[in-house]
Amino acid sequence: MRRYLPVLFVVGCGDDTTTTPKNPEANFPRTFMWGAAIAGFQSDPGCPTLAPEVCEDRASDWYQWVSDPEVIASSRAFVTGEPLANGPGMRETFREDFARARDELGLSAIRLSIEWSRLFPDRAAEGATTVDELVAFADPDGVRYYQDVFAELKRLGLTPLVTLNHYTLPLWIHDGKSCHFDYDGCVDRGWLDRERIVPAIALYAGFCARTFGAEVDLWATLNEPFATVLAGYVLPSEERSHPPGAQLKIEDALAVLVNQIHAHAAMVDAVRAEDTIDADRDGRPARVGTVVNIASFFPADASDPAGPDAARHASWVHNELFLEGVATGRLDENIDGVLEGPYPELVDRLDWIGVNYYTRLTVTPFAAGLAPGYPWLDFLPSLDGGFFQVYPEGLYEALALANRFGVPLIVTENGAVDPGEDAAETFLLPHLRALDRAMSEGIPVEGYFYWTLVDNYEWNHGMALRLGLYALEAGTKARLIRPIGQRYGEVVKARGF
Repeated sequence: MRRYLPVLFVVGCGDDTTTTPKNPEANFPRTFMWGAAIAGFQSDPGCPTLAPEVCEDRASDWYQWVSDPEVIASSRAFVTGEPLANGPGMRETFREDFARARDELGLSAIRLSIEWSRLFPDRAAEGATTVDELVAFADPDGVRYYQDVFAELKRLGLTPLVTLNHYTLPLWIHDGKSCHFDYDGCVDRGWLDRERIVPAIALYAGFCARTFGAEVDLWATLNEPFATVLAGYVLPSEERSHPPGAQLKIEDALAVLVNQIHAHAAMVDAVRAEDTIDADRDGRPARVGTVVNIASFFPADASDPAGPDAARHASWVHNELFLEGVATGRLDENIDGVLEGPYPELVDRLDWIGVNYYTRLTVTPFAAGLAPGYPWLDFLPSLDGGFFQVYPEGLYEALALANRFGVPLIVTENGAVDPGEDAAETFLLPHLRALDRAMSEGIPVEGYFYWTLVDNYEWNHGMALRLGLYALEAGTKARLIRPIGQRYGEVVKARGF
């Protein structure tokens, strides 16, 4: 075991990325993936003609979380209660939306998720102990739908990047409502129950790899695991709440993080075992990575001598603990900066890292600490500016941090809330210049996925946050391209600025 002081950008004093010289030919190579990212729970509901019970995934913990009247009424859940029917309805319109992405924007890739509860909506699936056994429990309509999705992507020449778990869990393994109101007495505890969830999610991953592997070369295991930790077990708030919406359960929160690290490793093993179809890969195996959200942390008071340590510790906890587990097989289970391991069952299970970048956050030193026994929980983050503070240099910093782990990188999400007429100049281009800077310095970034294609259902916010390249017209479900979408298409087609 050794003490490790993470590399971190905490003062924001790097080069101005907006001055990156422009390449008169192109800034990005021809092999670079340009894409948009979506997620099933957010983009599926709101179908123009399909019945809601078909369009919506009613077997997931997130469906329960945003639609159950008692949860909506809870002051600790922070959900708007907006009907899922107001979503974009891509469960029905995916063909038109994918064609729009290719033909109007020039995109070459789509990041999307498979919803576990769409394929295995009831508890019977938990009786399986192998992928062979699990096949019998798969919902045929769910399988057929995803086969149609992948077939359409292939027809259009769009590369799929597939997230196996984008937050949502089947209700049979996580009853978020029950755990919200009776935290100690609930039975289906999701990420808190390692003995149940790790083997179950690994079998699910193996099933997906076997069933859809012929069309998928890039798999992501989990999306933003620390978001589930923070918003589900530490500080649920109006900014973000996840089921079960428990507050300051520090020991449980750390268990959830470690359990997700073990789940990632088990999912990688399952995908590697089952996705053996290589006819169109020249013998190369599918690549399996994971997606993390990385924020830039700064001291709230630049004159406070304890500020830089607080910012470093915040980055260690938020940005790096999970990555250390999945990339190096080492854990810091009491959050003191000391890594233990490596553990053989966690090592060599990462082919690439997806970086979601949105914001910078300020932190204040907190001498008393959030919890005894966790020395580096000595900071208090400020959410006064929300989770969408525009700080383009932070994308460069996030990629530099992730690059330390020695695998290729993909920007899997980056997007602006309510992008106005000037968003291309104030948000998109500065972030792409930060990306260009990272690549010019040798950081191996393979693609950029804008979040998101069409305005969608943003978790506990409902439709209150609009992040689409296309605006969604509520009454008609029409897609109206925003100026930032037009400019993104121009950059994609020119491969540069």
